[in-house]
Amino acid sequence: MKVFQFIFSFFLRFLFSAGFLFGMMAPQVAYTQNELKVLAYNIHHANPPSIPDSIDLPAIAQVIIESGADLVALQEVDVHTERSGPGLHQAKALADLTGMHFYFEKSIPYQGGEYGNAILSRFPIENKLALQLSSAEGTEPRTLLLVQVTLPDGEKIKFASTHLDFSSSTNATNQAKDITSYLKDEPLPVIMAGDFNALIGSDAIDELDSHFERTCRENCPPTIPVVDPNRTIDFIYYRPDNKFQVKEHRVISETYASDHLPVLATLVW
Repeated sequence: MKVFQFIFSFFLRFLFSAGFLFGMMAPQVAYTQNELKVLAYNIHHANPPSIPDSIDLPAIAQVIIESGADLVALQEVDVHTERSGPGLHQAKALADLTGMHFYFEKSIPYQGGEYGNAILSRFPIENKLALQLSSAEGTEPRTLLLVQVTLPDGEKIKFASTHLDFSSSTNATNQAKDITSYLKDEPLPVIMAGDFNALIGSDAIDELDSHFERTCRENCPPTIPVVDPNRTIDFIYYRPDNKFQVKEHRVISETYASDHLPVLATLVW
């Protein structure tokens, strides 16, 4: 099995190299006026759970492309790590494969490289910021990534990607409070997406719900595990509530590429 995994991973990296060499780019999806498609996706460092120790970035890229997303919040992204390959910058590679702009910042150093969150955007990224979130001693640091983009009609918005702590509900709540405190005076419309590692009704989600609107309020489809999912912990938020209308919220049934199901919302303003 280990030999197969090595060959499989090597073949995928060969495909990447060949694609870049010949200038292969993702097809561009037409932007719909006054609509934004937003994707929240914990990519599990592009490791398909059914194939341990393998990396399949093309599978992640295919999900993103087929979703038609304009803005993508990614979590669990590897950059130059031993497990994914010292030469592989996953955020940049996904940007190349999808034809999007990217921003990555680490949450922690990992295996000689970096591990954290990323943002992909169909629109040029104008400003970017990484906010360190509270974390108790001995727990994994977490961050909020925030960018500004200008939509084709001239509208400026902020878009954020985050990943809250799974090991401590107190940590997750404090991190949610960090986010709401930082963004409470933001004058531009804000969309935030990510893996919040907390259930609806928890203190962390209640904190975010008191400052933002969720694209799904009731009977939200579960996002984890990918086979027989039974928990909803990946969300898309927005504010102000009078700026956006939710046209669609759905969970994409893609069970191979990651251990989380991707969440897609279409917002109209």
